[in-house]
This record gives sequence, C-alpha cells and structure tokens, in this order.
Amino acid sequence: MTDWIRLLKPSGSPDALGTLQLAWLGDAIWEMHQRLRLCEKPAKSKDLHFSVVSLVRAEAQAAALENLDYYLTDLERKFVRKGRNRVGRGSRKVNIAIYGKATGFETLIGWLFLKDPNRLAQLLDRLDQIESDKKKD
Repeated sequence: MTDWIRLLKPSGSPDALGTLQLAWLGDAIWEMHQRLRLCEKPAKSKDLHFSVVSLVRAEAQAAALENLDYYLTDLERKFVRKGRNRVGRGSRKVNIAIYGKATGFETLIGWLFLKDPNRLAQLLDRLDQIESDKKKD
C-alpha cells in the first residue's frame, strides 16, 4: 500500500520547515496511508471513518513509534526528539507523554516524506506487517 510513496522524488527541502509544520504534514500523510489501507476492503463510509479515527489518534501514533524504535537511525531519532520536545502543553484529552510521542512520530513521517520517501515506505510497510502479525495471534 506504499507504492504511491515510493514513486515520489525527495524534495530535499524539509529542513526549511519548522518542526510543527513537519508534524502537521506527517499527520496528513499518516492519515492518508491509513485511509488507503482501509479502502482496500468494502465497508460503509461511517465504519471507515471510525476505523481511521482510531488509527490516527495520538495513542495509536505513539504505539506506532514504539513499534518502530528499534528500526530507526540516529538521525531519524533526532527528528522524533525534535517533535516530542516541541509539544508544549499538548492536548487536554491525552497524556502529555503520549502526545509528545505522537508529535515526534508525525514529525518523522513529515520529514521522511520530503527527504526520503523510500525509507518512509519501508517504515510504513514494517508497521503494516506488525499490525498484520498481531491480527494473526
């Protein structure tokens, strides 16, 4: 489901964006990825919406980051830290640590989308595989 990302050429300009802009972009890319995954199976629009919402929540993004941690490079971890540390007060509905991890995850996704789409696709494929393995258990 990540072929569309692999076809992109790196823009080479993510460093010109601020951390929160990268997180904002990363959030959109993550949601698009989840929507593309879910639309492979027939379902009602309402059900698809609720499924996507559950997958793009801060808790789900923080869990995704934890699943990827072993596979991240030092540079990728640097962008996760930048996003996590930029959070401030965060959301009233979510624990600040979870919100920080989610923002770090979004920052990484946004940065990789612009800098190295192929690497982003690898990590998203890894997450999809982890999710698939969990469903088998």
